[in-house]
Amino acid sequence: MLKRLLKPTFVRALVYALLIAAQLTLMAHTLWATSKASVYIAGVLSLVSLFVVLYIVRTRDSPSTKLMWSILILLVPAFGGFMYLFFGLQPAKRMLRRRMRRIDDAARPFLGQVESTLVSVDGMRAGFGRQAAYLARTAGYPVYAASSAEYLASGEATFERLKIELLAAERYIFLEYFIIEAGRMWDAILAILEAKVAAGVEVYVMYDGIGCLLTLPAGYDRRLERAGIHCSVFNPVKAVPSALQNNRDHRKIVVIDGLVAFTGGVNLADEYINAIDRFGHWKDAAIVIRGDAVRSLATMFLSMWSLQTRGIPEYAAFLPKPRQPGEAPEEPVDGFVQPYADNPIDDEYVGEAVYLGAVNAASRYVYITTPYLVVDYTMTTALTLAAKSGVDVRIVTPRHWDKWIVHKATRSYYDELVSAGVKVYEYVDGFMHAKTFVSDDAIAVVGTTNLDYRSLYLHFECGVVLYGGRAVTDVRDDFIRILERCDLVAPGEYRPSTVVGRVFLQALRLMAPLL
Repeated sequence: MLKRLLKPTFVRALVYALLIAAQLTLMAHTLWATSKASVYIAGVLSLVSLFVVLYIVRTRDSPSTKLMWSILILLVPAFGGFMYLFFGLQPAKRMLRRRMRRIDDAARPFLGQVESTLVSVDGMRAGFGRQAAYLARTAGYPVYAASSAEYLASGEATFERLKIELLAAERYIFLEYFIIEAGRMWDAILAILEAKVAAGVEVYVMYDGIGCLLTLPAGYDRRLERAGIHCSVFNPVKAVPSALQNNRDHRKIVVIDGLVAFTGGVNLADEYINAIDRFGHWKDAAIVIRGDAVRSLATMFLSMWSLQTRGIPEYAAFLPKPRQPGEAPEEPVDGFVQPYADNPIDDEYVGEAVYLGAVNAASRYVYITTPYLVVDYTMTTALTLAAKSGVDVRIVTPRHWDKWIVHKATRSYYDELVSAGVKVYEYVDGFMHAKTFVSDDAIAVVGTTNLDYRSLYLHFECGVVLYGGRAVTDVRDDFIRILERCDLVAPGEYRPSTVVGRVFLQALRLMAPLL
């Protein structure tokens, strides 16, 4: 532990945290002292807080987020409203929104929806057409027929398959990850990337500034650039208070030559392949797709690269030409594939809509794996209503935690769900990091989005919806195997026995949007 605390990456993170905390403390103290010195200033600040609360009520944020902010502001009206305005109305956020809109407009011509494919998905089952049409027309991500999907049930399987596909690259490689850390996994991949650069392949790597704050040294992007790899750090950490620091790139995307793509829960660090033991056995999942659907994941990467580098992406240079009507697909058609992306700056909660769609469309069962279960009223209602209607709703969360306070918050939702008939399990072998939904042997979702506020409302995320096909049943079969290594949560098993414990859990649920 001492060795870890003395690492330069940890010291750098600590310095950033102390500088930001000092600035926030000084700002709060100044406002508080000023309000104490003048009753008029105190009145103005309180009036500002009241109007801010009225503004919050009108926003499209989740009800839980609105409640949390409203309580905090009204508890400390002297500076609560001002602090919300400071974080919520920063010019940087408005500029980011405008840049994202321009990038989306540039991508739209490359993501056209084949209407006959939508009709085919709609014919599979009631509800599927609505889900697919929402993602195609509102989120801007089409559903594809000429594609194949393969489910990878572990980080180890993902790593081995990723190496094979990277070695086959001829034109370009895109990698976008929340976490990259030196070790067996990244060192092996980096060696392949350097060899590919030497062979004339263009390699682009993007990693998140916060996700890699403790795992990569400062200036690592420049080190990769010197090796011939194009590198960008998404939203680098700055020692200045900013609401944008909450908006992280939590996606995991690999695209190779526009022909094959990966996404899922697996980052590029050794715990994901169980080369090191952090929280017991690490259970994860990913999906690899081929065919037309790769266009969407390539577009997602190019959009994020351009958002960070402040340019308009050259989509045409990297995307394969669209398949012509009647042209036979190169990949065997096995169901329908619909990759999608979600971002926190457009007020459209795509990830939540996808999960709600999977739950609401279920008639027999819906099985879910997630590392965190910190859900709002809408998701809780959907899960409990499905269970009360006779749907077999099962959720697997980890027994071993990586964040103690988030794990406590997760367990605070057990009682409400279990009492409604939802079966909640804890994975006893270690840490469950897979983010999967599957229902009725008909639809599955594999992606990066956790069932918590950060993933659903604050992070850039992505995933793949599968309508029919072998990959759907593979997700189901993996879930059934997982249950063999789980304990079923009994009613009241994690209910606090004291008043203090119950109050603590309720406070955690109130503060859930900050966890």
